[in-house]
Amino acid sequence: MNHSRQFLLFLVTALLSAQAFSHHVLGRPSYSLNEDSNTPPSMNIETQIGNYFVTAMVYPAFPKPNEAGRIHFYAAHLDNGEPLNTDVTFRVKDDSWFSNQQEKLGAQVLDDSVYRQGFVFQQEGNYIITAEFVADNQAYSIDFPMSVGNPLPVGPLGIAVGIIVLVLITVSIVQRKRLTRAKIQSDRPSKPIAPE
Repeated sequence: MNHSRQFLLFLVTALLSAQAFSHHVLGRPSYSLNEDSNTPPSMNIETQIGNYFVTAMVYPAFPKPNEAGRIHFYAAHLDNGEPLNTDVTFRVKDDSWFSNQQEKLGAQVLDDSVYRQGFVFQQEGNYIITAEFVADNQAYSIDFPMSVGNPLPVGPLGIAVGIIVLVLITVSIVQRKRLTRAKIQSDRPSKPIAPE
């Protein structure tokens, strides 16, 4: 009887102590949080270009017009893993067939192995971000897409093509109906006019 009481007391103590320490396992200490800790990127691009392995991320997850966002750009040498240590220039242009005009977002220097470029877009749409740098006497340029807001899935060119296709289909249907009516009327025997 005495052993069962001790065992029961041991179980209760073990359960209470487990609950007391559980709060340390569930969370992260607040000193390890920064502006990106709870914000997923809208995209994460990893690629190899020349002698470098490049990663680009855009924050926040869903950039909106007139709201600040940022690009994080990492580049490390493939042979030794050392981070790129030169200026990186960021440019942007519309992702459309008729837009060749680029605008410079800025040029950044290395900050704790990361190049950080801020941005604010006035209009929603699809854009192409270009990161450019020179390393080992060679120029590098990396393009990656970015959507701001909820742009139309079909641009002005797609809308124009859709209207033209709709007009052609309508004309085709109307012409087919006319030909069918004309054929039916020509196949009917004409009634002879009875003499008086």
